Amino acid sequence: MSRIGKAPISLPAGVTIDVSNGNIVTVKGPNGELKQQVDPDLKLEIEDGILTLVRPTDQQRHKAMHGLYRSLVQNMVIGVTEGYKKELVLIGVGYRVESSGNLLEISLGYSHPIYFYVPDEIKVTTSMEKGNPPTIILECNDKQLVGQVAAKIKEFRKSEPYKGKGVKFKGEVIRRKAGKTKSA
Repeated sequence: MSRIGKAPISLPAGVTIDVSNGNIVTVKGPNGELKQQVDPDLKLEIEDGILTLVRPTDQQRHKAMHGLYRSLVQNMVIGVTEGYKKELVLIGVGYRVESSGNLLEISLGYSHPIYFYVPDEIKVTTSMEKGNPPTIILECNDKQLVGQVAAKIKEFRKSEPYKGKGVKFKGEVIRRKAGKTKSA
């Protein structure tokens, strides 16, 4: 039995959920609108501001879909009320970042700068304060999209384990390795 799937989703004030034909769930709130197609076997029931997903049988496939789609709908509800935020930190000498609109210009020690266009749904801010490493802040109401874009930016220069240089999430701990030792 999926414990995640059984948990009810409480709908905050100002959030509306519509289920149209084909089981397309539309969640509207103060931060925008999100859509997700839910497996047609699952039923969504809304009572007194509480949403529950009900599966028809205890088949393995239904159990797997139950927890998955409950989490996706929960993420949509959180996204339209609070939103999601990812912070990336650039660690390394000479690493810089500038943004103009949704275009990022990132210098990561290569012979050329990297130009990366962030989708319009994501709000991008950068900071280059003295004494602190350059930071990229991504904000959006879609958890999947903001995570995918952050992973793509991180892919440009992965953090290496010897000096810790590269792009990492704020608060992420990089396991460090010892360097070479002198042999006697």
